[in-house]
Amino acid sequence: MVMTLAEKIIAAHTDQAEVQAGQFVYAGVDFCLGNDITAPIAIKEFEDAGIERVFDRKRIALVPDHFTPNKDIASAEQVKMLRRFAERHRIEYFFEIGRMGIEHALLPEMGLVLPGDLVIGADSHTCTYGALGAFAVGVGSTDLAACFATGKVWLRVPETIRFMFDGKLPRWSSGKDIILHVIGDIGVDGALYKVMEFTGPTISSLPMDDRFAICNMAIEAGAKTGIIKTDDVTEDYVRGRAKRGYRPCHVNGSPDNIETRSYNASKISPQVAMPSLPSNVCPAEELSHIKIDQVVIGSCTNGRISDMRIAAQILQGRKVHPSVRLLIFPATQETYLQAVREGLMDVFIGAGAAVSTPTCGPCLGGHSGVLAEGERCLSTTNRNFPGRMGHPKSEVYLSSPAVAAASAVTGRITHPEELI
Repeated sequence: MVMTLAEKIIAAHTDQAEVQAGQFVYAGVDFCLGNDITAPIAIKEFEDAGIERVFDRKRIALVPDHFTPNKDIASAEQVKMLRRFAERHRIEYFFEIGRMGIEHALLPEMGLVLPGDLVIGADSHTCTYGALGAFAVGVGSTDLAACFATGKVWLRVPETIRFMFDGKLPRWSSGKDIILHVIGDIGVDGALYKVMEFTGPTISSLPMDDRFAICNMAIEAGAKTGIIKTDDVTEDYVRGRAKRGYRPCHVNGSPDNIETRSYNASKISPQVAMPSLPSNVCPAEELSHIKIDQVVIGSCTNGRISDMRIAAQILQGRKVHPSVRLLIFPATQETYLQAVREGLMDVFIGAGAAVSTPTCGPCLGGHSGVLAEGERCLSTTNRNFPGRMGHPKSEVYLSSPAVAAASAVTGRITHPEELI
């Protein structure tokens, strides 16, 4: 039997030589995580069950990134709960505010999630780590509590859809545009409880930041996770970061019955998802009549250093449109520092942007960028449901950092070629 990449990783974490789609398994977990919204529920369940110790204090991360820096008393209490739990169980990876980052950018950067891993997180965008060649899935807080205690997770082995890309992306197109194009093609339920495996010469040529963006949004097509095989690009990224040993999985051959969809990347122009679904996608140049009030650049999708560089390249020597608020959120403290070292912050502030410490705040309408009634935001985040970033009658459009930065200058949705 030839297993898919996801099946091979899952099998390696069970006592079985092989697993197949549809099978239920109880699998060992290499690493698990929760944030300031989801982990408190897991902690309460863990403590109510009377469990006295976690399975491994070095295999758990608690990352306060959603309503932080604490926006009110309730959010402060949530983070306090994480902090006390980490102290009680001597959990090594509690990331205090000021030293944390957005979880799905921070943990790969820290070398805590690695190729071949099976990772669970009480956050739907845990699928981001599939870019490393890991099987990484979002779970509920009670599943996280069980993993705190046992180091295991119960799951159904998902089927795989393979997305094959050939050709060179046009200038200004990126991993974000690839995944928006795919979601626009298959819909928000087009990969329901399936693995989206991204492959082909185009994917092999992409740097890690683009791969993270692609896998991050697999959940927006209903997928269990996204995944990209480990290759030299992955190994170059992991080398020097890894906090422990790891064993990447490699697949020889291809299952006969795997569904495959093929795309010509050279035809994928910068994409924009219109309200109110990530699948409501069209080319950016077709939306140049849409005026905007706010632009957000950042998040676990597009807050990495390459995203900051692209935004700065477009903003250099330009000013944010007088009617637009531009908010920039580097995803981690290291990304923030690197942007300072490279002079990117000078560009951002000189253009008239507001730059924040790492936080998920505006992405979920939590704080630091909440929208008023009738306002439109173009954002590099991953969801645009009604009320996602604020008022139920506000609108969210999704794009890459290149489109977002260009649009911040013109005050309307703009293809970067208009400026450069």
